[in-house]
Amino acid sequence: MTGRFEPMPSSDLGLPEVAALARDLIRFDTTNHGGGRAAGEREAAEYVGAYLETLGLKPEFYEPLPRRTNVMARVPGRNRDKPALVLHGHLDVVPAIAEDWSVDPFAGVVKDGMLWGRGAVDMKDMDAMILTSVADILRAGEQPERDLVLAFFADEENGGVEGSALVVEDRPEWFDGATEAISEVGGYSIPIGDSHAYLLQVGEKALIWIRLVARGRAAHGSKLHDENAVTRLAEAVAALGRTAWPVTLTDTSREMSERLAELTGQPAGDPDAVAAATGAASGFLRSTLRTTTNPTGLVAGYKHNVIPDRAEALIDVRTLPGTEDSTLADIRRIVGDGVEVEIVHQDIGLEVPFSGDLVDAMVAALGRHDPGAPVVPYLMGGGTDNKALATLGIAGYGFAPLRLPADLDFTGMFHGVDERVPIDALVFGQAVLTDLLRTY
Repeated sequence: MTGRFEPMPSSDLGLPEVAALARDLIRFDTTNHGGGRAAGEREAAEYVGAYLETLGLKPEFYEPLPRRTNVMARVPGRNRDKPALVLHGHLDVVPAIAEDWSVDPFAGVVKDGMLWGRGAVDMKDMDAMILTSVADILRAGEQPERDLVLAFFADEENGGVEGSALVVEDRPEWFDGATEAISEVGGYSIPIGDSHAYLLQVGEKALIWIRLVARGRAAHGSKLHDENAVTRLAEAVAALGRTAWPVTLTDTSREMSERLAELTGQPAGDPDAVAAATGAASGFLRSTLRTTTNPTGLVAGYKHNVIPDRAEALIDVRTLPGTEDSTLADIRRIVGDGVEVEIVHQDIGLEVPFSGDLVDAMVAALGRHDPGAPVVPYLMGGGTDNKALATLGIAGYGFAPLRLPADLDFTGMFHGVDERVPIDALVFGQAVLTDLLRTY
């Protein structure tokens, strides 16, 4: 790595450092289309590495594939007898179609008290919170309570196959002595009536990306034709996309439903109704209660008057932990014998208890900065690099603390248009995270 990208935390807009750092990271276009098609994370990783060097740390880089760059640094703690804690984020982002946005998605625009841009929520905001929280501690001449492993991965938006999966395989020593990890998609607030609660992520659904393939006979587009691959595929896609998967509660989602029922006054026996009472977060939470099978891509044909002999569809499948095999069997039954089901990528589901010293410490840190706000566990519908770390025996949690306005559809910002995060929420999150690292 060249190290030529100098951090610029100061801002002529008077931004807090955490927001300025997140803005700078957004300005690196680290778009990841998946399947090996990516802009690459190298410049963003070099920027992070240079920032870590200003704190007196010694970053290590690992680039297993050209431009797919990962960076890590270890921060010595006061108590070396305690297991290390991993704080990790990813530097890549999903694509953004600029014409659909009201701002340039890679300009790091600041307006209306918010930071706008691809990665503002997923997850360059948390990257900046991790960096500036550690900076606050080290600049004060202090140490965190235990060793911290700071890791910033490539390729998370492609399941981590060219990022964290290779890091844990080729650089497992980076995580020596670590037993727990903190990353994205948890710790944020959701509206509950006139108040709010925080969601702490203690599990993730399994991801199975599949390709449906239908075959038929090629023919002229004017023919009466009963072996049309496109028709066969369309019927399978519609059947799968419209399947109403049943509510199935895990230990985490059962506890979430019970706690939210108490807060919302909804009947505890109706998890969908409980989730629906959480405002804009309801769609996100309802997806955690069941399998989802969403069609995301179609490929067929090459000319208007030629019936193709092959048609394909991409389906994003998210299943509850432990139900992967039964879900695939159900999918094959739903699409029928005439359609092949190919697995493009599959990972694991995770679920850890909503208990223990780290959970207690995260809940307490939130309580010190937002007294009286309840904290509720949940099982996330998506996935994070915690899955790769789990192969090393590291238990992962989602804790990127943000206190959010009730009218902001925060969960809709993930992979959405006009992605943005309130600057005061970043400041709040940095304060909570710094507090946690000083005390846990």
